[in-house]
Amino acid sequence: MKRWLIPIFCALGLLIAVAAGYGWGHRSTTASAANTSPVASAPSQPVAYWYDPMVPDQHFDKPGPSPMGMQMVPKYAGADDTSGSVRIDPATVQNLGVRLASVQRQVLEGEVQAPGTVTWDLRQAITVSARADGVITRLQVRAPYTAVAAGEPLADLLAPSWSSALAESDALRHVQSPDAQALRGAAQQRLQVLGLTSSDLKGARSADGGVTLRAPQAGVITSLDVREGQRVTAGQTLMTLNGLTSVWIEAAVPQALAGRLSSGTPVTVSTDAFPGQRMTGTVETLLPDLDPTTRTQRARIVLANSTGHFVPGQFVRVAFTPTSNAPVLVVPTEALIATGDRPRVMVALGGGRFRPVVVQAGRAAGSYTEIVAGLHEGEQVVASGQFLIDSEASLSGALERLDADNTAPAAASSASMGGDR
Repeated sequence: MKRWLIPIFCALGLLIAVAAGYGWGHRSTTASAANTSPVASAPSQPVAYWYDPMVPDQHFDKPGPSPMGMQMVPKYAGADDTSGSVRIDPATVQNLGVRLASVQRQVLEGEVQAPGTVTWDLRQAITVSARADGVITRLQVRAPYTAVAAGEPLADLLAPSWSSALAESDALRHVQSPDAQALRGAAQQRLQVLGLTSSDLKGARSADGGVTLRAPQAGVITSLDVREGQRVTAGQTLMTLNGLTSVWIEAAVPQALAGRLSSGTPVTVSTDAFPGQRMTGTVETLLPDLDPTTRTQRARIVLANSTGHFVPGQFVRVAFTPTSNAPVLVVPTEALIATGDRPRVMVALGGGRFRPVVVQAGRAAGSYTEIVAGLHEGEQVVASGQFLIDSEASLSGALERLDADNTAPAAASSASMGGDR
C-alpha cells in the first residue's frame, strides 16, 4: 500500500466514529425526554378515556388518531371528579371575568304586553225585524255603517194586517158607550199581538198608511239586509243597529302568561291613531277557548267610548298590570344555560369549584327568571362566563353524571309503574 493513502483512511475512520457517537447521544436524549414527559410521568393515575381536543364530547378507550385525524390526549380518572363538580383555577376565574349572583326571593311583577283588536260591544246590538208580513215602501237608511240617532226613522213598512188593525183602533178611539170601549180594548190587544209597540203607535203612520220603524237607540247600522220595495215576512231581519258608547277590546294573550290574568286585572290601552293618549280599564273575562294556531287566549276588556276614538277593527296595544304575587326564588335570566327543555345553571361551591345543576324555570319578568325547582335560597350561581365553565364541565364528565342522576329517577319511576301493572 502506498504511504500517502494512510492519512486518508485515518480521517475517514475518525468521521465514522463521530457520526456514531452523535447518533447514540441523540437516541439517549430522546429516550430521556420521553421518560420525563408529562404523559409518562402520570402512570400513577389511570386513564379514564381518550378524547380529541377539537371534539371533547367524543370519548375513546385507546389512544391514537381521532376520526378527524387529530392525535388524542388522555383524560385521567379522578381529575375534577368531586361530587360531579369541576374545579377552575382562581386566577383563571378572575381572568374570565366570572360574576356570581345570589339565588333570592322577590316579587316578579312587570307588565304583560299583548296586541288587541277593537270589536263591537254585542250587548248594545239590536236587531230591527219585520213583525208582520208586508212590503218595504221606503228606506231612510240605504247604506251600512250609517250613524243614526235615537228615534230616527229607518224604514216604512206597509203591512195589511197592521193597516186593518190600526184602522179599527182609530175608529174606536173616541167611542163613549161601554160596549164600544170594550171593543177598543180588544183592538189595542190585537195591535200588541201583531207586534206594534206604543212607540210605533205614536205618530208612526206613514203617508201610504204603513208604519214607520224608528231607531230604538243611537248607533251605527252594521248590517242592512233589505232593499226598498222588497217583500218581507214576519220575523225577517231588516237591519242590525250597534251602539258605540262602549266597545270591546279582545287581546291575544300568550298561553304562558294567561295564568297571571283574571277578571279585574287593570289594563292600559293605547293606539297609534291617538299617540300619547291612554285609556284605562279592567279585564272583564278570559274567554274559555284557545286559538289552536297562535296558542293564545283572548282577554275581553270593556272600555267606555264616549269620545268615539275607538272604532271596531282598530289595532291597539294592551298593557296588563297583574296584581302582586308572593315572593318566589329568582336568578338573573342570563345565568340560565338553555339546553332544550332542561335548562341548567352553574352553582359556585367555593374554592374555584363549580357544579352544573338542572333547574325548572318558571315565568320571567324584567331581567329575572323564576326557579320552580333545583335551587335553594342563598346559593351562588354564575351569571357571567358560565359557558366556559360549562365547557370545562363537559370535558371533565360532570355533565354526563348530571344526565345520569336525572335519568335514574325517571327510570326507577318507569320500572315501578311497570311492576304495578
